[in-house]
Amino acid sequence: MIKIKKYDFCDVEIHKNYLIVSVNEAIVISPSHNQTLFSIINTHYKNTNFIYISNRKNSYSVDPLTYLETNNIHNLIGFSIVSSNYRTTNNAEIEKLFSSKPYSIFASIKEATHWADALIKTY
Repeated sequence: MIKIKKYDFCDVEIHKNYLIVSVNEAIVISPSHNQTLFSIINTHYKNTNFIYISNRKNSYSVDPLTYLETNNIHNLIGFSIVSSNYRTTNNAEIEKLFSSKPYSIFASIKEATHWADALIKTY
């Protein structure tokens, strides 16, 4: 069963093995936004491995320092970006340098969820 949560800066779809986050237009994601992620993890993935899928359908920025905290989430086993926009995927390639988790970029949600399902089986 999918749960959908709406926050002032994003929408989150919570699935069994992954969550899909769609950040609102013109937001700057910073380490302070991780508190929302931590709350979701404690509620839905407390003792379960999961993958974070970022659906980059809107234009926004991510402070790379955000990854320093997310790298320490023990049950976050992968991170993916979904976008078909060249500029967005270029930015994602730079962000990838700050992530210690398996990190992939896809053109569609379907590709990202297939990758997530395959990755979760390896843990």
